[in-house]
Amino acid sequence: MMKIYHNPRCKKSRAGLQYLQEKGIEFEVIEYLKDEFTQESFKNVLMLLNKKPHDLIRTQEEMYKKELKGRNFTDDEWVKIMVENPRLISRPIVCGKYKAVLAQPPEYIDELLHN
Repeated sequence: MMKIYHNPRCKKSRAGLQYLQEKGIEFEVIEYLKDEFTQESFKNVLMLLNKKPHDLIRTQEEMYKKELKGRNFTDDEWVKIMVENPRLISRPIVCGKYKAVLAQPPEYIDELLHN
């Protein structure tokens, strides 16, 4: 079953959720600001995405601009920062069994349907 890491207050995240609903796909909704990532679960999502932590940072977030921009961190340090501050994580992330996508635009979810 697919999972969508979702923030109901985010327009892009709502679009991803709606896309899944319109496709009639069974999925689990994880509101990651409430049901937070662990470092292990976030690393697993990164592996499914085939991305580095910094690739998922929302650079428009105030915290990023004031405290993190231009600083160098290891991947493990980024994971810790992002798990402790989940608003920094881009969304929605949709995970299939063997792959995940950042569903911006929602049509990227189609990559998971053909596997």
